[in-house]
Amino acid sequence: MTLRPLAFAVALGLAGTATAATPPERPWMDRSLSPDKRAELVVSAMTDDEKFQLIHSKFGRKENDKQASPPEGALGGAGYMPGIPRLGLPTIQETDAGLGVARPVYAGKGGISLPAGLSTAASFDPAVARAGGRMIGGEARDSGFGVMLAGGVNLVRDPRNGRNFEYASEDPVLAGTMVGAAIKGIQENRIVATVKHFAINDLETGRNTHSADIDPVALRESDLLAFQLAIAKGDPGSVMSSYNKVNGTWAGEHDWLLNRVLKGEWGFRGFVMSDWGGVHSGPKAALAGLDQESAAEVFDTEVFFDKPLRAALADGSFPKARLDDMAQRILRSLFAHGVIDEPPKVGKPAYAADRDVARDTEEAGAVLLRNEGNLLPLAGKGQSVVVIGGHADKGVLAGGGSSLVTDEAGDPVTGLQPAAWPGPVKFHPSAPLTFIRPLAGKASFDPGTDPAAAAKAAAAADVAIVFVTKWAAESFDTPDLALPDNQDALVEAVAKANPHTVVVLETNGPVKMPWLDRVGAVMQAWYPGSGGGEAIARLLYGKVSPSGRLPMSWPKDESQLPRPVIQGAGLPPSGTPAEHIDYTIEGADVGYRWYEKTQREPLFPFGYGLTYSTFAYDGFSVDTDPSGRPVAHVTVKNTGKVAAADVPQVYVTGPSGGTRRLAGWTKLTLDPGASRRVDIPLEPLALARWDDTARRWQIQAGAYTLKLGRTASDVTGEATLQLPESFPMARAP
Repeated sequence: MTLRPLAFAVALGLAGTATAATPPERPWMDRSLSPDKRAELVVSAMTDDEKFQLIHSKFGRKENDKQASPPEGALGGAGYMPGIPRLGLPTIQETDAGLGVARPVYAGKGGISLPAGLSTAASFDPAVARAGGRMIGGEARDSGFGVMLAGGVNLVRDPRNGRNFEYASEDPVLAGTMVGAAIKGIQENRIVATVKHFAINDLETGRNTHSADIDPVALRESDLLAFQLAIAKGDPGSVMSSYNKVNGTWAGEHDWLLNRVLKGEWGFRGFVMSDWGGVHSGPKAALAGLDQESAAEVFDTEVFFDKPLRAALADGSFPKARLDDMAQRILRSLFAHGVIDEPPKVGKPAYAADRDVARDTEEAGAVLLRNEGNLLPLAGKGQSVVVIGGHADKGVLAGGGSSLVTDEAGDPVTGLQPAAWPGPVKFHPSAPLTFIRPLAGKASFDPGTDPAAAAKAAAAADVAIVFVTKWAAESFDTPDLALPDNQDALVEAVAKANPHTVVVLETNGPVKMPWLDRVGAVMQAWYPGSGGGEAIARLLYGKVSPSGRLPMSWPKDESQLPRPVIQGAGLPPSGTPAEHIDYTIEGADVGYRWYEKTQREPLFPFGYGLTYSTFAYDGFSVDTDPSGRPVAHVTVKNTGKVAAADVPQVYVTGPSGGTRRLAGWTKLTLDPGASRRVDIPLEPLALARWDDTARRWQIQAGAYTLKLGRTASDVTGEATLQLPESFPMARAP
């Protein structure tokens, strides 16, 4: 039922004595007005105390002795903004994070977790990202939350970053496109999404102290480009500043980042919230563009957006107009995304349907890395298998930290370490063995704790499937790319006993695989999420053909990386972190561009992924559409024997040379023998370079080389496009 503004206020018990002959007491409840006007009207009616209440949120649960008890009415989430009944403003609850509704372990509740963000990105399909966003946003609303701290778009500059599983890609166009689609899906539920962590929070080691140092132009063409695209495509209600410094200045006090770039050049109209514990000043941060301090009572050294800001307001060093702007930006987003008009209520999330979405996402994003002799898909009936290791009889591994979702079906593996932050280490109860058994002729299980025993079990089966795991989490980076817990020896022993060995990786990203040439097949399952066990079984047995492509380059070892050693990496105590992270080493040449620039060959290139069919390309060409936007064209044919999906990728090199950049791609599914001519619109910002003197993106006049690839390094076609400099690009004010 749709209520008129006054009727809506009456329904909430908020209306005054206004009648049809007199204006309503709360004109901002008129939905015909723009969100900006509605927010302006509310702010004009607010007291300063009410504005200060709005600009610093509280923590939604008891974490430590700093907060004696949770705020009254809080649901146990990451943040809580008390309502203002006098103005008809509802209480706003905030929840972590990008993979689902994160619940505190002790609350006895749970949800459904998407697979890792890297799995979603590996689908190379914005529709998959949007569907996942729609799912977790729906659970957030049905759990009573109006703000979801989801939208991680930091670039994957280092595969050892403990938080990569929350992010999307090393490439800014892929990252911005996929995260933008996820944000759009989340906000379809009339809640606010939060793109984060702004900016260049690309390592967790020393994140609260280190300075990420990079040339501003290189920053524009890499990390900031990912944010720019995610914001343009997703229209998030909020941006979260990062913990780290950027070129020596705290990100939450960075006037250039927040005021000039985000709000000025990009025209962002929402609000900037801090990360939890990321504020270091009052007036300085507020004047630099920070609009809301998050959970300060628990995480900051003081509530900077209360007494210090009030004192500055009183002595005139902090203008009231800025206080009003802060409050108005927060309210504007809450109006724009329907949170005030239709406050979320605790309901009943559709867990079964949501688990199917998580399964479908994993199926779209798992990457088949190796398949010698077409070992996969497995035959099924008449073929015996032994499943080994990785707690595959109980569930699939999840990443740790604030994004961790406790599965509503329970916790299948207990007693793992670390139990305290950034743990607990958890598994989702979607056991691969459970779903393999109905598909296999005969299936058994070995825990993999004894390589010799596992090898004996493998020798007695037709096929051995080894699950290996490596846990990662927020707040620390792994010091190397090695598998822990003697798992390399396990794989070696099994592969020696049975040449038909399949390895399934449940990891945060790339790991070293010294046994790679001795196993038949390898599948990267990432952290597979609440539907992961079923998805893995269906992929292994060909119920669906793998279609994921690597959203990040896979190095052979740490020596290939821009920074072979991360000072202080590992679970603390692990040494003193570096005070400065030198990103000028690679600058904007992140990932596959770094490998091209340094003439290094990774183990697997960006965009790589096998499937159960083969594809041929023909007739590659590039032109412009009526608006002047470059568009590539290619005919794709399925030359194999099963239906499968393919991802043709287009890379561009400009007239002045340099490394190639991903400009566009498409994903299409074809039946055996079928072909289709597809158009691939190219991202103009991938063709442009940032002109810091003119303060604008510029398309240089001249010839652009476009290469059609199966990966960033496997080129199958080439075309040239002549472009004028007059191609329309946004200019900074």
